[in-house]
Amino acid sequence: MPRLRERLDVRRTGEAAEKLLSDLQKRIVGQDHAIQQVVDVYQTYLSGMNSATRPIGSFLFLGPTGTGKTRMVEAMAESLVGDARAMIKVDCAEYQHSHEIAKLIGSPPGYLGHRETHPVLSQEVLSQYHTDTVKLSFVLFDEIEKASDSLWNLLLGVLDKAVLTLGDTRRVDFSQTMIFMTSNLGAAEMSTILRPNLGFAPGDAERQVAEGHLDGNTTEKLSRAGMEAARRRFTPEFMNRLDKVLVFRPLENADLRKILNLELNLLQQRIFSSSTPTPFFFALTSGAKEFLLREGTDLKYGARHLKRAIDRELVHPLSNLIASGQVRGGDLVSVDYDAAGKQMAFFKEAENIPEHAVFKLMELSCTSPAHAHAAAETDLMQAAVPFLTLEHKALTASEPS
Repeated sequence: MPRLRERLDVRRTGEAAEKLLSDLQKRIVGQDHAIQQVVDVYQTYLSGMNSATRPIGSFLFLGPTGTGKTRMVEAMAESLVGDARAMIKVDCAEYQHSHEIAKLIGSPPGYLGHRETHPVLSQEVLSQYHTDTVKLSFVLFDEIEKASDSLWNLLLGVLDKAVLTLGDTRRVDFSQTMIFMTSNLGAAEMSTILRPNLGFAPGDAERQVAEGHLDGNTTEKLSRAGMEAARRRFTPEFMNRLDKVLVFRPLENADLRKILNLELNLLQQRIFSSSTPTPFFFALTSGAKEFLLREGTDLKYGARHLKRAIDRELVHPLSNLIASGQVRGGDLVSVDYDAAGKQMAFFKEAENIPEHAVFKLMELSCTSPAHAHAAAETDLMQAAVPFLTLEHKALTASEPS
């Protein structure tokens, strides 16, 4: 048999991992490094190379609030299982005292309330979201730094041997589980790096964020600040059992622009899936989007501040228009920025639009992140109104005389 010496490409991945990577990049903005690390662990699981006696992966997500840590887990569940809520979420703020651990594993026999206590982390709970094709469980420990030391000690065995013993001595198998932990540890130090100066003058790092890029030196400082904060808070044996410790970087202005378009698309989808008999369509001008970005940009609060601005300036006014009957199904609403009044202005551009025409407009705005980003630079109404005019003429011509 002749010797075959063919160079192999270790950078290539399977179709399932590529699909997960694509789905996460559509849903999570500005955290490509963290996404790639999570997908690499998933690829190891798909190839059967992961340890059978440990969880598939254990991750600690660090970074400021509003950077996508919890959203990453939701996006994983949404991509692989089809439901963003298909995960077991443990709010660690509820386990600040050692005796509260009984809520996770159940009370031992002989203790008061033993039979009435249903453990949060039972085998049935872990398996409830399994499908015919995906036998994976996602467990999220949110704000892990707020939990009692007893919870961290409890997780030592889970992270090392993928086994949890309940209060009634039943054993729970975590070998088909991906464990995620989120924490805001290091956020204060990161804020100091981004704005080191006293007063109101922005530092170099903050200026980099505003201009849309962080250099390698600043990124390294942010990551080191998060890692050092985690090492100060958690014990070495706990940190040593984690597969990946990932630091989510602060969102830049370019990231917030992409998130704005994603949130607007999600809002449009909510309108389409609501109880409205016929959905209506809305479109924002570039001026309105710039106003939302100004109102929703805050380095300290990340994307959550932008979501609050969307709720305040767009969702609530649209709700009032619907409730007062000014907007009905089949309407086309444009949203502009009124510079004189320093507020959003809403206009009805068309009404009684055929449903198939509304869905066509939906396709113009809700296709892909790249498409949505392009829509941010152009006025969708310029494309929408001529389209509606053509639709109206076609319908009029087809009506019997």
